[in-house]
Amino acid sequence: MSKKRALISVSDKTGIVDFAKELVELGFEIISTGGTSNALIEAGIPVIGISDITGFPEILDGRVKTLHPAIHGGLLAKLDEAEHVNQIEEHGISPIHLVCVNLYPFKETISKPNVSVEEAIENIDIGGPSMLRSAAKNHQHVTVVVDPTDYTVVLDELKKNGETQISTRRRLAAKVFRHTAGYDALIAEYMTNLTGEVFPEKLTVTYELQQSLRYGENPHQHAAFYKKPLGSSFSIANASQLHGKELSYNNINDAASALSIVEEFNEPAAVAVKHMNPCGVGIGKTIFDAYAKAFEADPVSIFGGIVALNREVDEQTAKKLHEIFLEIIIAPSFSKEALNILTTKKNIRLLTVPFTKENKNEFRLTSIEGGLLVQDYDRAGLDEATITIPTKRKPTEEEWEALKLGWKVVKHVKSNAIVVTSKDSTLGVGAGQMNRVGAAKIALDQAGKKAQGAVLASDAFFPMDDTVEAAGQAGITAIIQPGGSVKDADSIKKADEYGIAMVFTGIRHFKH
Repeated sequence: MSKKRALISVSDKTGIVDFAKELVELGFEIISTGGTSNALIEAGIPVIGISDITGFPEILDGRVKTLHPAIHGGLLAKLDEAEHVNQIEEHGISPIHLVCVNLYPFKETISKPNVSVEEAIENIDIGGPSMLRSAAKNHQHVTVVVDPTDYTVVLDELKKNGETQISTRRRLAAKVFRHTAGYDALIAEYMTNLTGEVFPEKLTVTYELQQSLRYGENPHQHAAFYKKPLGSSFSIANASQLHGKELSYNNINDAASALSIVEEFNEPAAVAVKHMNPCGVGIGKTIFDAYAKAFEADPVSIFGGIVALNREVDEQTAKKLHEIFLEIIIAPSFSKEALNILTTKKNIRLLTVPFTKENKNEFRLTSIEGGLLVQDYDRAGLDEATITIPTKRKPTEEEWEALKLGWKVVKHVKSNAIVVTSKDSTLGVGAGQMNRVGAAKIALDQAGKKAQGAVLASDAFFPMDDTVEAAGQAGITAIIQPGGSVKDADSIKKADEYGIAMVFTGIRHFKH
C-alpha cells in the first residue's frame, strides 16, 4: 500500500492533463474513467481503469461505474485505525489518497434553450457527488479537489511536504460540500419547477460569489455580492461594466431599483434613483427628451444618483448626463461618442445590461434574523387591474396617460408612497412615510405649482379623505389608487367636491 493513488474524473478538463502529469511525477498512480481516462491516455499518462479496480464493468450506459466498495472503501478508510486498514487489506482494497472530480454539467445543460427533461435528468451526476462526499468526509486522510483553481496549491504542498496540510484538506472539503449542495439545489429547483410547486416544504437556494465588497450599507458592515445561477439576464448581476470604479453595496441596491423601474416602459424612458427610491422619471420621443424630463423632475436629488435608460446613450444625451455628478449610468449600450464624453470622468460607473424581457420563475428573498421571507415579484400592471371609476368625473385622455405613468412608478416607491406626475414625468415623490397624508404632502410640496392640473398615484387605499383634500387644494385633477377602504365613500365624496376624477385599480403596491 506504499504507492499513493489519485482518482480523476472530470467534466471540466481545464488543466487536468498537466495536473495528472505532475501527480505521476510525484509517484501517484492514476485511476480514471470515461472521457477523462481517454484524455489522459492520449497525453501519454498511464491510467488504471475503474473496472480494473472494481472487477466489474460499467453498466447502464455508464450510470453505474464508481458506486462500488472497491472505490468507496478506498475513500472512506481511516488509515490511522488498524481495524479499517485490516478490513480493506482483507478485501483487497487499496486506499485512494487524492480525488479530483467535478460533475456532469447540469447547469450548462438546463441553460440551453428548449432542453428536454430527459437530457436534463441524464446530466444529474450520481457517482461524482458520492465520491466527492466520501473523500470530503474522510479529509483527514484524503485530499479532494473539485475546482481547477486549486490544482496549484495542492501540487505545491505535495512537492514541499509530500502531502497536503490538514488545513488545506479541510478547506477543500468545505468547498466540496458547498459545491455539491449548490449542485443539488439547482437540481431541486429544476425538479420543483417541473412539478409546479411554488412553496415547497424545504427551500433550497444557491448563489455564486460575484464580488467581494469593501463594506456593506455602512463601513462597519462586511458584505459580498452573490449571483443566482441561470437568473434573469436583465439584472445588475449580469451587467457589463465598461468604465469606473468598483460597485459598492449601496450602488448595487440602487442600480437594481433603477432597472426594475425602467423595465416598466416600452417607450424611451429615463429613471433617476436615490436610496432605492425614484427621484425622477421621464418618458419622451427620444432618450435625450426622456432624460431631460427625469432631470427636471428633481434636479437636486438626482445629484450623486443612479440613472437607468432603456435606449442607447447617444452623444447629445451623454453631454447632458456629463453636466452633473452621477454614480452610475445604466443603459443597453453607449455610442462611441457617448463613451468618449462620459469616460472623461474617472469614477463614474458605466454599465450595460441586455434589455430583454424574460419570464423567469424567480422570487424576492428578504432575510430576517433567523429566517427568510419569500414572495414573487410585484409585476402587476394595469392589464391585471379591475378598473372602476366611482367619481362623477372620468379622466381625460391626457390624465389617463399621466395616471398610467404614476401607477408604473408608485409601485417602486417605498411605502407609504405617493407620486405626482404629468403625462411624461414625475413631479413629486413622497416615500416611506408612516402615514399616507404625510407622503402626499411631501410629493405635493415637491411638485409645487406644477401640481396644478397634474395627477396623483397612491400605492394603497386612503384610510381617510385627508389625502384627497390635500390633493384638491394643490390642484390635482385625477387620482389613481387601489380602493378598498371602509371609508372609500368619504374619499369619493371629497374628490367630487373638487371635481377630481378618481380611478380604483383593485391592486395594492406596498413596498417595504
